[in-house]
Amino acid sequence: MLQSQPRLLTIEGGEGAGKSTVLSALRDALLADGFEVVSTREPGGTPLAERIRGLLLAAGDEPVHPTTELLLMFAARAQHVQQVVLPALARGAWVISDRFTDSSYAYQGAARGMDVGFIAELERRAVGIEPGLTLLLDLGVAHARERTRGRDLLDGAAPDRIERERDDFFERVRAGFLARAAQQPGRIRVIDASPDAATVAAAALAALATYREGLA
Repeated sequence: MLQSQPRLLTIEGGEGAGKSTVLSALRDALLADGFEVVSTREPGGTPLAERIRGLLLAAGDEPVHPTTELLLMFAARAQHVQQVVLPALARGAWVISDRFTDSSYAYQGAARGMDVGFIAELERRAVGIEPGLTLLLDLGVAHARERTRGRDLLDGAAPDRIERERDDFFERVRAGFLARAAQQPGRIRVIDASPDAATVAAAALAALATYREGLA
């Protein structure tokens, strides 16, 4: 049984959906209300987990087997949860994470074809918690490609190993996220990420406000 953490917020979605912008908006809103806020990301969030992130995203010569990818994701996540997430929650802070376990169900489960039961067992044993609220920024693959292409041109960054996947891979990722949202509508709120950044951020803030009212 996973323990729900009301002050753990996660932001999910495919590449180019605007997760960083939404995270900043949520963080600023909670800070303005006087809360301590820890903003973090997956894979990563600790020095060790960031090194694992480098292994996962580097485009090397050796193919990464889906099982290897999944286990590395959960190794980074276990470190992240134990070193960052749980200590912050224990002292009363809000934690906002750019990606969490739902990404493994979408990327390694729906897109890579890994067994969902295996993912759930890893989640139970290595993570043990789930967010109180997850915002799923939903964006069509073609639109996402346009955004990431423009972003890469601006900062000169080459696509990482996962960003180099074909469109059919990201269609499966998107379908996986939407399936998770349909299964857990109480926790996962779907936000249309196709409008401009300000509109998407406003929708995310409204979802957070509604969620916080429910906690009162």
